Amino acid sequence: MFRTVKYRARLAGALAAALCAAGAAQAREVVPFADGLGAGTIVVRTTERRLYLVNGDGTAIRYPVAVGKPGKQWSGATQIDGKYYQPDWSPPAEVKRDNPRLPNLIRGGSPSNPMGVAAMTLRGGEYAIHGTNRPNSIGTFASYGCIRMYNQDIADLFGRVTVGTEVYVMR
Repeated sequence: MFRTVKYRARLAGALAAALCAAGAAQAREVVPFADGLGAGTIVVRTTERRLYLVNGDGTAIRYPVAVGKPGKQWSGATQIDGKYYQPDWSPPAEVKRDNPRLPNLIRGGSPSNPMGVAAMTLRGGEYAIHGTNRPNSIGTFASYGCIRMYNQDIADLFGRVTVGTEVYVMR
């Protein structure tokens, strides 16, 4: 879905620290969660427009997200297969077809880059869990299938999970 610049561990840590120092998302909270999944698992509930990071003690960190528009949603099990800081973005063919004026590449760090400050790609497709340059879209059905988060929330999640983390997307 996009070309990326691999993250550097020290930059990712600095990113998370800077964004967290700037203020945590008001909506991020620890909630009861008893689905029997192991600590560190990510669960996205598209109907709720929420992402859960399972703590393993009967709780999870719940983040508000934007999910796929009607007809663009998907569900299933996958894993994080890459973590990227300030990723470049190239619109996929479907997005380009719907928005032909989009450039072929938007560099990471640009205010017009829809990936926000960080992205975690998901194995088996063109989808990612990523930040956004449109924070007003969080809590809506807005994307072509990606999971969008507030930039401060993707920075927080980025620091808590690793490549290989299990991700379950449910409707």
